[in-house]
Amino acid sequence: MFIVLAILAFGFIIAIHELGHYISARLLNVKVNEFAIGMGPKLLKWQGEETLYTLRAVPFGGFCSMEGEHEEGENPDPRSFLSQERWKRIVILASGSAANLVSAFIIILLLTAGAEAFRSTTISYIDGFPTEGTYGLIEGDRIVSINGERLYYANDFFLFMQMSTLNRNYTSSIQDGEIVRHNHVDFVVERDGQKITMNRVPMTLREVDVNGEMIFRYGISIRFEAVEATITEKLKVSFYQVFNYMRMIRLSLAMMFSGAASLSDVSGPVGIVSAMNTVGQQSAVQHGLLVAILDIVSFAAFIGVNVAVINLLPIPAMDGGRILFIFITWAIEKVTRKNLDPKYEGYINTGAFVMLIGLMVVILYNDVMRIVGS
Repeated sequence: MFIVLAILAFGFIIAIHELGHYISARLLNVKVNEFAIGMGPKLLKWQGEETLYTLRAVPFGGFCSMEGEHEEGENPDPRSFLSQERWKRIVILASGSAANLVSAFIIILLLTAGAEAFRSTTISYIDGFPTEGTYGLIEGDRIVSINGERLYYANDFFLFMQMSTLNRNYTSSIQDGEIVRHNHVDFVVERDGQKITMNRVPMTLREVDVNGEMIFRYGISIRFEAVEATITEKLKVSFYQVFNYMRMIRLSLAMMFSGAASLSDVSGPVGIVSAMNTVGQQSAVQHGLLVAILDIVSFAAFIGVNVAVINLLPIPAMDGGRILFIFITWAIEKVTRKNLDPKYEGYINTGAFVMLIGLMVVILYNDVMRIVGS
């Protein structure tokens, strides 16, 4: 059941992305030849006034095929994609990611609709912090940032404290037969209207068993003040959650470049569906079926933000790469005063697409091996 829900959720994410392209293309009077959900053989099709709508067999994908999207003939259609002004092409390319971000915001807003309160970053109780008191954290302090990352709600505290455990700049020792890591964390807090910086606070990490997985955690007991879940607060929480998802992608990419993470940690469609399935199964066991479904929906919002951001990265064959090429051709044409042949963009996108397919094969292999190994 959860695998089916996960597949449907992933298909929804891709459908929303392609729908964003489709809506903006239609609004800007660009001809759309086909709007497809899924890839591979057609299961269902319906011919509209000028657009063919199809549902295809493989749910991991989709496309919005516009007239003259990659190349034009000798007599280009005035409604083709490449015939449009640059700003229109940029809007159409960016609208898929925009649709994913908006849908993620709406999903999170709906999930928080029943909330009565949220936890702020103002401390109401703390125990176990290495330097409590005047020269550390005390009740009433509002935690502004951890290791340079801004905090908005209490969940941010736990997220970035956990992320700080991934820091490789720590020392290890064995105390009473337990592995103990000694890490340092930077804090900025607000106290009585003044910001206080606490650099390299010595923190102790102990290995604990969480759902059968041994991980390192800080031994801090902390609670935060509640704020009423007004409409305004729910909108703020939803906005900041989308922002946090985007921030997590930035941090994940930084970890890959620094070597803290590798390509084997990256998941494709198969790995994402597997992760959604795992989230659903664990939630069902611990909290029941309804919570499991809501957790899958919440995870889908996170994946939707990932799809939005990754597509806007300046990578050839991605929406962001195509937007970048529009700016590059504009700059070249300004300097040379000659129109650049669109075939060059086609060459670049074709080569990048081949490399992208190769990367997807590697990621698919990692996904399968990860599932088989588990």
